[in-house]
Amino acid sequence: MNEAFLQTFWISIKLASLTTISLFCVGIPIAWFLTYSSFRLKIVLQAFVSMPLVLPPSVLGFYLLLAFSPNFWFGNFFSHYLNIHLAFSFPGILIGSIIFNVPFMVNSIQTGFSNLPVSLKDASYTLGKSSMTTLRRVLLPNIKPALLTGVCLTFAHTIGEFGVILMIGGNIPGKTRVASLAVYDEVQALNFDLANKYALFLCGFSFLILLVIYGVNREFLKWKRF
Repeated sequence: MNEAFLQTFWISIKLASLTTISLFCVGIPIAWFLTYSSFRLKIVLQAFVSMPLVLPPSVLGFYLLLAFSPNFWFGNFFSHYLNIHLAFSFPGILIGSIIFNVPFMVNSIQTGFSNLPVSLKDASYTLGKSSMTTLRRVLLPNIKPALLTGVCLTFAHTIGEFGVILMIGGNIPGKTRVASLAVYDEVQALNFDLANKYALFLCGFSFLILLVIYGVNREFLKWKRF
């Protein structure tokens, strides 16, 4: 394996890892709010969270590219005050990846919360436990499969991202070129052998992620029966 091949996979794994960690931290409170809050307009937040599922990646990537421009306040802030240029850079594709993968993390965790009996949370409150303690010691330990599903789906989906990253990052080798873009690039160059190597890695990785999800969920269901 040459250096460019390994570097491409390193960028892919780094992007997927940072995206997953970021969404795990913000996804839990968002999912908790969407499940248990009585706020009437939370349906609007739910729509925004799920929007990347139905929005074409090129559309999201286009608007993010405009937002990352120094001519827009968001991009100007990062460029002027933090000296970070978001367009065609790794920080830019990281922000785009986080936004694009929100529903995969949040919806998985929200499903886990929704499947828990309400009495579990109420019993914790009755015993005088705070909302944070209830979340940390009662709710989260009982939705471990949902948490794992969210983590695995987010990581795997980030590895396979194409449209958003291409629009924001521009497929720059050693900087924003990830494995999914490399497959397309090598096919365009008629380098089918190298494209096949990238594709086989993506296929094998996706299959492994699904095995982990189904295996953990199966063991959890067995445990619940007893």
